Amino acid sequence: MPDSIVYTDYYHSYDVLDVSEFKHFRINHSTHFAEAKNHINGIENFWKQVKRVLRKYNGINKKSFPLFLKECEFRFNFETPKEQLKMLRFWCGI
Repeated sequence: MPDSIVYTDYYHSYDVLDVSEFKHFRINHSTHFAEAKNHINGIENFWKQVKRVLRKYNGINKKSFPLFLKECEFRFNFETPKEQLKMLRFWCGI
């Protein structure tokens, strides 16, 4: 997606991302680990949480995976039930 932002390190395989329409920022891990809030720990933490939920369900079928992933994304971005309810009310116009 053109509005997407991708953060990577300087590994050469990521060079192909430079020709895409989205913004690509690199972080040189040999000099510093993060720039402001930009680091790779966030995505690693997200996938750790997704895998933990998947184990609870003993996996899910392939057809449901995109919706499952969206739910995990929502829960990750709005951590507490209070934040989740507030956002759902906002989206539903309540």
